Amino acid sequence: MSKNTKKIKIGDVYIGGGETVKIQSMCTVRTSEVGSVVAQIKRLEEAGCEIVRVSVLDEKDAAAIAEIKRQIHIPLVADIHFSARLAVAAIENGCDKVRINPGNIGGEKEIKLVADCIKAHKIPVRVGANTGSVEKEFFEKYGKNEYALVESALKSVSTLEKYGVSDIAVSVKASDVPLTVKAYRLLSSRTDYPLHIGVTEAGTERMAVIKSAAALGSLLIDGIGDTLRVSVTGDPVKEVKAARDILHAVGADKNFVDVISCPTCGRCRWNSMELAQKVSAHVEHCRKKLKIAVMGCVVNGPGEAKDCDLGIAGGDGYCLIFKGGEIIKKVSMSSAEEQFFKEIDKLTDER
Repeated sequence: MSKNTKKIKIGDVYIGGGETVKIQSMCTVRTSEVGSVVAQIKRLEEAGCEIVRVSVLDEKDAAAIAEIKRQIHIPLVADIHFSARLAVAAIENGCDKVRINPGNIGGEKEIKLVADCIKAHKIPVRVGANTGSVEKEFFEKYGKNEYALVESALKSVSTLEKYGVSDIAVSVKASDVPLTVKAYRLLSSRTDYPLHIGVTEAGTERMAVIKSAAALGSLLIDGIGDTLRVSVTGDPVKEVKAARDILHAVGADKNFVDVISCPTCGRCRWNSMELAQKVSAHVEHCRKKLKIAVMGCVVNGPGEAKDCDLGIAGGDGYCLIFKGGEIIKKVSMSSAEEQFFKEIDKLTDER
């Protein structure tokens, strides 16, 4: 069960307080290139992204936020480092949330300037630490570990609280999976603010997804995490698809079709692997809670998939279609795919 963190609002989206875990990604093109940014965000929206972040490196990037906001449908987060002036400009141009690090934004005067602007526009802020931005005092005190990450992040939180900011999300990211998990578990025990979880610098697609599944899956099962990003070096749409799959796998998002299939063995006498791929593609965008099985043989198929809404298992020259472990049809191998898809479509249309 998820920890009941504080609920905060980002545009029209809520995080924390028992809300569903929201999927976040980040644009890879220059923010001032409005057309390219909007096109990328629309692709992310279609993939299921619920919050998107953009970098703000200069005045042109900050000014572009207003036009980007007019053309997209999900909350926009502005990512700023080293400049209080740019943070203020991004907020005044309409970003729904700002991501800053008080440790590098300037002195007390600059932090107060940004905090006052955040309060005036009634938007939340994300602060946090990763292994590349932990303040020197904490590295010297603790070394590179979860305590350094958490203490650095909480110092940023307390600085913002000092100036009256209370709608805060927090993150503590590392590229190392065990360190990421330990840091977030420690942070969760120390604060009730909503947490944005992720593995930073996770690498290219294959290892990025594996690292993120290991770390974020562990945290989500513990009930930790209110938003997440799967960081992938490449097309950010892949981040969203991987995040969605992780949420499905851990049961954090139940509105999807869970396709289970056996790895097959020497008993399999038909191409169940190909059908499993086709079924997965067929139901990929269905937002209904269903469980469908594609099993290699009839020896264990109906029994192992007894909890499924629908399943199919192959025999010698025929297939069995079953519901709840009970056989409803025996069909020829040649018509099995067609008959099975008809049954799938009946279920998806009914619900």
